[in-house]
Amino acid sequence: MTSARGIAGVVALLRDAGSDPFDGALYVFRAKRADRIKIVWWHSSGVCLYLKRLEKAKFCWPRNRASSDTDESAQLMALVDGMDGKRVRAVAVTPPVSAATKEINA
Repeated sequence: MTSARGIAGVVALLRDAGSDPFDGALYVFRAKRADRIKIVWWHSSGVCLYLKRLEKAKFCWPRNRASSDTDESAQLMALVDGMDGKRVRAVAVTPPVSAATKEINA
């Protein structure tokens, strides 16, 4: 990916690779120097482009997803935050039960 590629260039890359950039999926690209990422997705009326450049660090790109113990959304958020996405693991979280829920279930 070159830094000069805007939405049209990234959409063209996706089409050349056989992907449908309008299917609602997120497509994440990383620059060779690993200091920039671009995320492209279709949202209701147009294509969105998110770009982030790290000033003093590099994005830690996750390895191929062979295991099912990784939550992809958590891994993506870690990547965008500049954290090591390879260390992110899915954790089941049970929301606290509110008083209103207890009354309904009683």
